[in-house]
Amino acid sequence: MSRWRRGVRAGVGLLSAAGLWLGALPSSPGSLQPQVQIHLAQLARRGFSPRGQGVWLQRGDQVLGQHQGSTPLPAASLTKVATTLAALQQLGPQHRFVTTWLATGPLTAKGVLQGDLWVLGGGDPFFVWEEAFLVGNALNARGIRQVRGDLVVVGRFYMNFSLDVARSGALLQRGLDARRWPPEAQIQFQTLPPGTPKPQVEILGSVRIAQQIPANAQVLLRHESPPLIHLLKLMNLYSNNSMAEMLATAVGGADQVAQLAREAAGIPPAELQLVNGSGLGVENRISPRASVALFQAIQLLLEKQGLSLADAFAVVGQDGGVLERRLLPEGMIAKSGTLSGISTLAGVLPTERGDIWFALMNNGAPLADLRAWQEQFLSQLQSQYGAPATLPERWREGRSH
Repeated sequence: MSRWRRGVRAGVGLLSAAGLWLGALPSSPGSLQPQVQIHLAQLARRGFSPRGQGVWLQRGDQVLGQHQGSTPLPAASLTKVATTLAALQQLGPQHRFVTTWLATGPLTAKGVLQGDLWVLGGGDPFFVWEEAFLVGNALNARGIRQVRGDLVVVGRFYMNFSLDVARSGALLQRGLDARRWPPEAQIQFQTLPPGTPKPQVEILGSVRIAQQIPANAQVLLRHESPPLIHLLKLMNLYSNNSMAEMLATAVGGADQVAQLAREAAGIPPAELQLVNGSGLGVENRISPRASVALFQAIQLLLEKQGLSLADAFAVVGQDGGVLERRLLPEGMIAKSGTLSGISTLAGVLPTERGDIWFALMNNGAPLADLRAWQEQFLSQLQSQYGAPATLPERWREGRSH
């Protein structure tokens, strides 16, 4: 058993000991239940059925208030919280995805590869234009200026968030040669440090897909992604569906994501049902209390690595992304989700009287009213419990660095 898997199993034991498993949570409502009922009544007066709403509020092991807490509801992009937990558990926060570049055929003195250029994809969800430029420059540094053969793609190679391997290969062919860059590539190049050279790796053949690397292929270089924790932060900040699907694939697909997440957070099967890793589709259903349990399990795993939820999710008032323009309490760490007629929001709200874990899962239209209700409810909650002057140390990024 790997050291990481041993650590995860130890973490699950701590979850149980700390009373964070769902079965150990008190079922009786707490001191915020009157506020929950008031807000549900307000929503009902505006035409939002209480049956479409879910609430879970928790401080420590005390349930402060809830509504349909154990009912699985459409999760939208809260599904990415389960994907985040599964990826961290399976791979570890410092995991890097590796893309390997190989060649078949000799290289002439004039920089011509008399064969094919091979790409072995390792599932990197953040291989974008800039990575293609860097790889092209690295190939130039090895003396390769032209490829007589084809660009051959093997494995899970994605580029610019495209799940289509053939399209990703075509994008790569253009990205390796500055003379073929489209306008968007030119724009991205301007973000690189001044003096960065423009790659020129001309591929004369076509782009094709193969099942395996030939035995005579010679490794040219390996390109590593940023650490997984950085990729997860980007995915969650911008709620990138393609990245979520790539990461779900990396750990074995939606069923495996659901199983890993349930086991790590102690969630009953009925309260977490997934059909993909991104949240697209109402078939992805998570209960409000399970949403909170997912965040708590992630925090427990990360704090063992000197990290926190802030390393994987948006901190309101500090980070950009989809939460940036919402009127939410500063210092809150959260993930939102949106589908037609569905608005979800979950995470942790630091207060002077302790951390409040929350999940608000709402159905109905217009969405603007549901978001306004969420913002008002959480702002009142922070006002009641007191806003900390600064973000507590336990919720800062990279606390051990």
